[in-house]
Amino acid sequence: MNYQQTLEYLYAQLPMFQRIGSAAYKANLDNTFAICNLLNHPENKFRSIHVAGTNGKGSTSHLLASILQSAGLKVGLYTSPHLKDFRERIKINGEMITENAVVSFVEKYKTDFENINPSFFEMTVGLAFDYFASQKVDIAIIEVGLGGRLDSTNVITPFVSVITNISFDHVALLGNTIEQIAAEKAGIIKSDVPVVIGETQEGASDVFIKKAHEMGTSIIFADQNYVAKNLIHKNDKKLLLLMDIEKNGNIVYKDLASELLGLYQQKNIPTVLSTVEILNKNRFTITEKNIREGIRNVISQTGLLGRWQILSESPLVIVDTGHNEAGIKEVITQIKSTPHQQLHFVLGMVNDKDVSSALALLPDYATYYFCKASIPRALDANDLAKQAEKYSLHGEVYKSVAAALFAARSVAKKEDLIFIGGSTFTVADAL
Repeated sequence: MNYQQTLEYLYAQLPMFQRIGSAAYKANLDNTFAICNLLNHPENKFRSIHVAGTNGKGSTSHLLASILQSAGLKVGLYTSPHLKDFRERIKINGEMITENAVVSFVEKYKTDFENINPSFFEMTVGLAFDYFASQKVDIAIIEVGLGGRLDSTNVITPFVSVITNISFDHVALLGNTIEQIAAEKAGIIKSDVPVVIGETQEGASDVFIKKAHEMGTSIIFADQNYVAKNLIHKNDKKLLLLMDIEKNGNIVYKDLASELLGLYQQKNIPTVLSTVEILNKNRFTITEKNIREGIRNVISQTGLLGRWQILSESPLVIVDTGHNEAGIKEVITQIKSTPHQQLHFVLGMVNDKDVSSALALLPDYATYYFCKASIPRALDANDLAKQAEKYSLHGEVYKSVAAALFAARSVAKKEDLIFIGGSTFTVADAL
């Protein structure tokens, strides 16, 4: 098989949550253990950092990878979902896994996998672990796919576990209270493995403290450790987000600059710095220079896409993957702080999420372009428009993200803002 045939085989043969939703979710780790056994346990052949959470885990994973790259390490990075290319999920020092490596892996293990009957995600985790082990990475950043306790990535014993925050997402699978969701995420906390929690949150924090105590490990709340202040955007050869970082009331990083422009990065960067602190106490040497370089150059060093990403100016066109209630809140806050005349909102969502809580947050003064992303899980654009009407959100329906974006561009004036979002897959189609 060539690469394209291999991808078609994977998508056709294996259940894929990204495309079909909860039917692809496996409520145990049996298949992952079987795959790891088949591959001679590659998950034990490299050091790792495990990153879970509702929002911010992608940014946090890429920031950590970039900092460790700047420190001269060979860094594996496993994330999901991909936006443009399947190979975005598996990178080493910002370079995607080769097409040949994907093809040869599938050809070698195709028959064995058909006996195991794994999901798409379970197979991809196996591929990532096998690749990182064979390429002898110094450390790998492993992002949880969904939840934590039963996520396929939860077979590693990392150097440090990270949980960014808790919000309502995938409630049908993870629970419909903050405490229940936190308990699922807390499933990545392991014995003697330090844990960093990004945000102190009522309901969730006690769950994490209890779990850390049960596992006999230390716990740090990043927002009690570092505080990001004085955020501004500044053009320094390229547009950057600048902030000051305080620890114990003293500024420890003045004008810390990031290519990631979302104001919500003020929550992720303290999490990253707290994680680096733990690494430096455990035989790593990561300097302030490494930290500054890694955060400043995170996009160019890792290829991260879709986080408050500017596609063009005049009119300003921005995409962001924020898609649940907490993510949409952050997006709306930044839209309000971005100078513009009229707001054109290209909106597409998925059909297995509570869209009402997100729609209730959206501004009724915007012009909406309702569309459907090119995956089976995408919510029909007509259905989305009908639900949006209940919240006084008005606009036209389009058959695709591309058609909606074309329509928005055709009427937007140069002082306007076109925002594209509502789901990761709407952003993927726009890119």
